[in-house]
Amino acid sequence: MATEAAPMDEKAKRMRDLLSSFYAPDPSISTSGSSISASFDNINSTSFDADQYMDLMIKKSNLEVLLQRHVQMAAEIKNLDTDLQMLVYENYNKFISATDTIKRMKSNIFGMEGNMDQLLQKIMSVQSRSDGVNTSLFEKREHIEKLHRTRNLLRKVQFIYDLPARLQKCIKSETYGDAVRFYIGAMPILKVYGDTSFQDCRRASEEAIEIIIKNLQTKLFSDSESIQARAEAAVLLKQLDVPVDSLKDKLLEKLEQSLDGLQIKPEEASLLAEQNDSSNDAESNEQHPAKIHEDAVRGFSEAMRAYREIFPDSEERLFKLARALTAMHFENMDLYIRKRVSAADFLRIFRIIWEDVVLMDEVLPEAELSDLSAEAAQVTVKKFVARTFSHLEQDISDTILKFDINQKEAVEEEVLKVVLEASKKAGLQGTTDIFQDFRQLLDENIGIFVKMKDLIIGWIQNGFQDFFRSLEAQFLVLSGKTSSSKEIEGGLVEGKSSDKIHAGLILVLAQLSVFVEQKVIPRVSEEIAASFSGGNSQAFENGPAFIPGELCRVFHAASEKLLQHYIDTRTQKISVLLRKRFKTPNWVKHKEPREVHMYVDMFLHELEEVGKEVKQVLPQGTFRKHKRTDSNGSNTTTSSRSNTLHNDKMTRSNSQRARSQLFETHLAKLFKQKVEIFTKVEFTQESVVTTTVKLCLKSLQEYVRLQTFNRSGFQQIQLDIQFLKAPLKETVEDEAAIDFLLDEVIVAASERCLDVIPLEPPILDKLIQAKLAKSKEHNNNNNTVSS
Repeated sequence: MATEAAPMDEKAKRMRDLLSSFYAPDPSISTSGSSISASFDNINSTSFDADQYMDLMIKKSNLEVLLQRHVQMAAEIKNLDTDLQMLVYENYNKFISATDTIKRMKSNIFGMEGNMDQLLQKIMSVQSRSDGVNTSLFEKREHIEKLHRTRNLLRKVQFIYDLPARLQKCIKSETYGDAVRFYIGAMPILKVYGDTSFQDCRRASEEAIEIIIKNLQTKLFSDSESIQARAEAAVLLKQLDVPVDSLKDKLLEKLEQSLDGLQIKPEEASLLAEQNDSSNDAESNEQHPAKIHEDAVRGFSEAMRAYREIFPDSEERLFKLARALTAMHFENMDLYIRKRVSAADFLRIFRIIWEDVVLMDEVLPEAELSDLSAEAAQVTVKKFVARTFSHLEQDISDTILKFDINQKEAVEEEVLKVVLEASKKAGLQGTTDIFQDFRQLLDENIGIFVKMKDLIIGWIQNGFQDFFRSLEAQFLVLSGKTSSSKEIEGGLVEGKSSDKIHAGLILVLAQLSVFVEQKVIPRVSEEIAASFSGGNSQAFENGPAFIPGELCRVFHAASEKLLQHYIDTRTQKISVLLRKRFKTPNWVKHKEPREVHMYVDMFLHELEEVGKEVKQVLPQGTFRKHKRTDSNGSNTTTSSRSNTLHNDKMTRSNSQRARSQLFETHLAKLFKQKVEIFTKVEFTQESVVTTTVKLCLKSLQEYVRLQTFNRSGFQQIQLDIQFLKAPLKETVEDEAAIDFLLDEVIVAASERCLDVIPLEPPILDKLIQAKLAKSKEHNNNNNTVSS
């Protein structure tokens, strides 16, 4: 047993040492560390004592713990054996690969030493021959170099002798830049030999340079010279060591004064925006205003570049000048777009401004003109979008107001229909045009427009939202519903009082609101969804994006308001007529009726005008007359009352008949089916006319209740109402309600009558027939006169 245990212990120790040597990063550190932390129970230590460790384990542990430790150590030994085996295999492969590599290197290097010796012999041969060539050509090369230096010296001497003549030629041709370059190039020689060999040349050259300096100074302060030419003169003077610092303020003031000529003024913007497509020759293009402006700005930029080099301490002032010109450009652009400007012209002017900014930014990048221009461009484009909507609103308002509507034209010449169709066309065509303009903004490839694309889409959506809201408010102003345009932000037309506004115009506005709700808003919504969807949230800070549902509700409510306003306006006019009729006479002393009163004709005439107006503007509805027979008991009661009156005529006195008739009328009302008088107004001809008639009859009833009648007055009311029945029934669609209201007028008159005795039916029919004959004769005469 002992003989077998010793080899196993030696094997384990050897494996442990191998693993420790492989995994220890530094053997010295590992050894020192193990010696310091050595302990009798540390199995990985180099000073580990197995016997002492076993004695300790036997003393401390029982049999079960020893068996567990045995199993654990056996597993560890097995793992170590496996790891060692893998380690040996991996290193063995590396050793084999290294051995093969070394063998290949030996075979490749074999014979290289001889080749290197041959190469060295050839290099030595080439070197010796090269030295021989250099030795043989040395004297000739030295001679050639000497001749070349002599030639260059002669050229310089010739240049010095020719310098005065060159300077004089430059003075004549005004090429002062070449003259300064020639003189500065000759200065080193003139300084050394100017007092001896080249004395005359130096004196003549200095005289020519003095003339050049004077000419440059004259050019520097000449108002006729361009900015770029003056800047070049200043640079040349500084190169000639002429002090120009004292001229800095004057030069910069001249540069500042030139800003006025570089502005794109509103009255000149249209000329700059024109495209010179008719001529293609270079001479005509040079005379084009846009080309002239570009050259002027380019000269201004070059002047700033030159002044920056000449006066380094003037950078801040130059920055201010560049920013001032940029700000002036956008201020003038704001003035330019206040009038009607197409998107194409707007973009042409914007491109010119942006090119100016790029030119100046290349010269003065520290001025941050791009950032300044980007902020100003956002403001300008936003204003252009908003003013485009304002112009469209103005167009629609002008279309409505350009027709001089009076009472006769509105009825006879169908002006209302013309106004409505023109307004519809203005709305549809206007939205189409501004969509085309806005597409040009989005298609523009200037960098700033590409960055602003989402903002522009947001402004367009928000602009449509505000436009329709403003248009709805504008309709209310035009109709007189709103008293003043001050209540409406951005209103374009002063509010008018209702008595100065033709009622037909209100009806046109009501129908136009329906058209906007049903046609314009859905079409705009489709266009936005197709081409202008998305947008930046920053564009919606001042209001919501385009919400078609909300706008449809707004215009639906506006159309109902305007339609009711039209009915109210017409009813008020007729009510004034009725009020005058009932307040003027003394009804207690009224004479016996001899004919239908003239106010009936006026009343019917007003209703006729209403009918003609609605026929021009509103569609015809489903016409179903609600006759009196639709109400239970109404015909029976009326018939029985008529038979009773006819029988009473033979057997009762007048007073008894009147009391009986009044009693039967009240009794009939108890058995009548309740009639709806005021129903919702529809956008049809019949509904509007019927509602107007109902309101007028209700007003007539109230005026009757405010008066006291004698017998003749009551009979006059009876005659007038009886005459109204036939024409009103032909006009309206709800005969039952009209019959009811006419009966209510008679009942109200009877209640306010001191002696209720109605006219006999024969007399009533006779007076009505007389009135009809008279009306027919009057109409025939009018037709004869008109023909």
